[in-house]
Amino acid sequence: MIFTPAVPFSPAVETYQEGEAETIAKLNEAFDTILETTATDYGHAVRAVHAKAHAVLKGTIKIADNLPAELAQGLFAKPGEHQVLMRVSTNAGDILPDAVSLPRGLALKILEVEGERLPGSSGTSQDFIMVNGQVFQTKTAEEFRGNLKLLAQTTDRLEGAKVALSSVLRVANKALHAVGIESAALQSLGGAPNVDPLGETYYSVTPFRYGDFIAKFSLAPISTNLIARSGQEIDASDNENAIRDTVRAEMATQDGVWDFRVQLCRNLERQPIEDSTVLWDEDDAPFRSVATITVKAQDSWSPEAIQQIDETTRFSIWTGLAAHQPLGNINRARRDTYRHSSDFRSNFNKCPMHD
Repeated sequence: MIFTPAVPFSPAVETYQEGEAETIAKLNEAFDTILETTATDYGHAVRAVHAKAHAVLKGTIKIADNLPAELAQGLFAKPGEHQVLMRVSTNAGDILPDAVSLPRGLALKILEVEGERLPGSSGTSQDFIMVNGQVFQTKTAEEFRGNLKLLAQTTDRLEGAKVALSSVLRVANKALHAVGIESAALQSLGGAPNVDPLGETYYSVTPFRYGDFIAKFSLAPISTNLIARSGQEIDASDNENAIRDTVRAEMATQDGVWDFRVQLCRNLERQPIEDSTVLWDEDDAPFRSVATITVKAQDSWSPEAIQQIDETTRFSIWTGLAAHQPLGNINRARRDTYRHSSDFRSNFNKCPMHD
């Protein structure tokens, strides 16, 4: 297949906006509201976003042999295998019953990666953080700050109302979906389908450097047992941890295989860097496989894995190689806010976080 040439990476592809530092400071204030509220209520600090995990998994990533030059970049420049850690979650900053239906998240940490590191990136891992949606809910970090401020004011409050609202929003979201409309905002408020996370396809949503080029990333299920779960909804009406229990039962006896895919930017107007609300059309910029991740059958909620992955491991898009530098104003804002949240957890829990 013949593709339009990929856009070369250059620092000039980013456009810095006035007031980014002030926006980041205000984001940290909103995150502090969430972090302090939940830490006080639980007696234990949790993440400011994606606080509730449904599964923690260990597996292996195998980078494909003989990738074409435009795909053989950064971490994927040479074939090989690495151990990986995975954390499957829901995006709220408080730990809610699963009947509050929100987008799913998947954090991936690839271990023992060689190469020049991003500034301030400790350790030797490469992190990717994805959600089961293809676009971000706001164009700029400043717009996201407005949304986060509203969410901070309702953190850990009116739990019953959130459950009821989620039920209403799911109906509204299904009605929109039936006529071909996707609403990231509606899903973020509780209208997301209450799907099995093992059947979902996950996306980085924001762009990153990909060695000499620019890309977004995706993780898609390819083993038949995972594909069969795509779109399957979980009844959480009488079990606040129904998702965790479902995934635990599924992973106890079956392996899972995912495709790690890359979507190279081929036109900066149609695939913008600074506006992550714009869908990169796959007809213009198709996803292409560069690796597979295999997770063998295991206890996805074992005490040992919870302690290692959920409690003491930090996931950040700014942990990794310079060859996979996060791009765009949303990603620039995430650098300090992720570290801020992690430092709060470490200090409150008196337990260091590990990259």
